[in-house]
Amino acid sequence: MSAPHHPGPLPPARELFDIPEDVAYFNTASLAPTLRAGLSAGSAALRWRAQPWRIRAGDWFGAAEERRALFAALIGAAADDIALVPATSYGMAVAAANLDAAPDSRVLVLADEYPSGIYTWWRFTERTGARMLTVRREAGQTWTDAVLDALDETVAVVSVPQVHWTDGTWLELDRVAGAARAVGAALVVDASQSAGAVPLDVSSLRPDFLVSVGYKWLLGPFGLGYLYAAPAHQDGRPLEENWILRQDAQDFARLVDYRAAYQPGARRFDAGGRTAFELTPMAVAALRRLTDWTVPRVSATLEDTTALIARHAGRRGLTVPAPRGPHMLGITVPAHVRQATVRALERSGVFVGARGDALRISPHLHTTTRDIDRLFEALDTALDAPPTP
Repeated sequence: MSAPHHPGPLPPARELFDIPEDVAYFNTASLAPTLRAGLSAGSAALRWRAQPWRIRAGDWFGAAEERRALFAALIGAAADDIALVPATSYGMAVAAANLDAAPDSRVLVLADEYPSGIYTWWRFTERTGARMLTVRREAGQTWTDAVLDALDETVAVVSVPQVHWTDGTWLELDRVAGAARAVGAALVVDASQSAGAVPLDVSSLRPDFLVSVGYKWLLGPFGLGYLYAAPAHQDGRPLEENWILRQDAQDFARLVDYRAAYQPGARRFDAGGRTAFELTPMAVAALRRLTDWTVPRVSATLEDTTALIARHAGRRGLTVPAPRGPHMLGITVPAHVRQATVRALERSGVFVGARGDALRISPHLHTTTRDIDRLFEALDTALDAPPTP
């Protein structure tokens, strides 16, 4: 079983990406290929930044605000709910700094989760006296059921993704969110492996915080990410105190009239340097493209692609986990040949990721049926496991 199907797949779009014909790239979950529109925007931005006399006061704010609003719309939020952050770890740190837990309460996380979140919650437990609760799946159990079985009144924070980063296995966030609210636990979502590829609606999900990097499924540059903060947390304490977060920061002539008040909403959590003249136009170009495509149509297209990959894997007796997200999947190969298999695929111009127990396969709209054929031709050679008739 996979995540729910979303209607209206998109037409092939390889020409929108800068990928040579002899490369089959299946590692979007690590680092997305850059859109040609992003390359053009970045090139123009570098030329503009090289001549700083062309930069006006309003340019410190305008493109960053467009980036904020575009991401907000993708997840059903208002622009005021979004902070501009550089990384998952930064967003997680903001969340942890603005939550609390009683001694001996627990922070629920998934086994083998992405390290940045785990390290953040380790530090949180040191500060609060709470304990870590690492949820593992029993054989045949879904992540959703494993979390719901473990979630009780002792849990103060639930920190989970929408899909597990190692193999794309699925978590029903709506059910988890409802259960967290029922016991009074805060919900923090790492959407780095789903935002932009899987529909998300924070207005119905109602997390306390949600964080995503921008360089994976949002197709943007490295170093520009996003943090959703629920309205109840928007009067919290930021990690840093920089000038652009303060009220009326647009008035450069009066910056030394120091102000206690912040910019409205979640902007107080923005990282310093959020303007990022050189990179922001690339992120904006990518978010505009995703807005035009719509996330449900991206999801539908990727679901068709990963379903074809899963069928090829099944014919070879290779295990694919279920339920899984529509956009990525793990193919289990023996541990002793996993890294050698990745290197063999790369020699054939096929790029995947090795994460946990799986070869993680994460295509995008650049992926063609020829790419998929090349993936399995190379995999057959590397594993010496041709398909069954």
